[in-house]
Amino acid sequence: MREKDSVAAYFVQAMLHGMGDDAQRVQAVLEQAGIDPAVIGQPTARVPANAFAALWLIQIRELNDEFFGLDAHGMPPGAFALICRALIQEPDLHKAMRQCLANFALFLCDFRGTLTVRGKRAVISLDSHSANEEASRFGEETFLVLMISLLCWLGGRRIPIDRADFRHARLSLSDDRLLWGPNLTFGAERTEIEFASHYLRLPVVQDLASLKVFLRTAPQWLVIRFRNQHGLASQVHQRLRSSHYSDWPTLQAFALEQHLSPSTFRRKLEREGCSYQEIKDEVRRAVAFEQLRESRASISDIAEQLGFQEPSAFHRAFKKWTGESPGRYRARYQGERADVVAELGA
Repeated sequence: MREKDSVAAYFVQAMLHGMGDDAQRVQAVLEQAGIDPAVIGQPTARVPANAFAALWLIQIRELNDEFFGLDAHGMPPGAFALICRALIQEPDLHKAMRQCLANFALFLCDFRGTLTVRGKRAVISLDSHSANEEASRFGEETFLVLMISLLCWLGGRRIPIDRADFRHARLSLSDDRLLWGPNLTFGAERTEIEFASHYLRLPVVQDLASLKVFLRTAPQWLVIRFRNQHGLASQVHQRLRSSHYSDWPTLQAFALEQHLSPSTFRRKLEREGCSYQEIKDEVRRAVAFEQLRESRASISDIAEQLGFQEPSAFHRAFKKWTGESPGRYRARYQGERADVVAELGA
């Protein structure tokens, strides 16, 4: 984790929820972690990622709970390690995730996750029954951060989220896109994340030796989507996002820009858990989601911008990504966004 990496203070609020209104105790743990208590009332303020990781461990000790007091039962210290030890015995990510959700259900009583595979799409849905609205909001986000981060670690690669829906409404944060991807909705009908099901066929690549390292550095892994912001994959993302699809370089041309051979370029991306084609596909989807949600460009213009020769090809691709047409997606999101704005303004 680089020193300049940071997270929004909103996530610090989630860590502190279990302490209630004990201001003196809150101040003590923040000072121990090296976090300025003044940022707590500023959810968009930035906190060093290494300080956030330190707070994660401090709060587990303070609360005697690896779920930070967000669940009525909670997870006693050691539960997370026990769960991970079982997961590395599974042959692939599909079985590992089903085992993971079942094991979390042994400890948590307010949050229940289920994995559903629908053809090429995989969905982790979350039902929460907390009587406390704030605990429910923080708990849902914490639960799903744990699930997707464990998937990434078990498979040894980054797994992009194609859709993230949350029932609660909250302010938008600069971290959201890094955590949940570009297709994010608050105030949705239910809480769930969706990704390509082919990732579930990946083998579990971790073993007992790597588990010991993981557990020693767990907070860094569990904020994995705050990491690698300055790696090669991030540079590729930024380069593609800043130019029109027609100007995207080939792999060979991009490697030349980076003063790398094509084979070295590929290996570096593989070590970061992705390929050049996967990044191109991810950026293409991200632009499609953003244009449909935030612009008034016609669907034909968006299709052209993304390099589709015919709007019909874009319609087919988008339906494959989301299960619905671009027009229906735009209409649904704009309706949901209006509802969220009204709720936040109430």
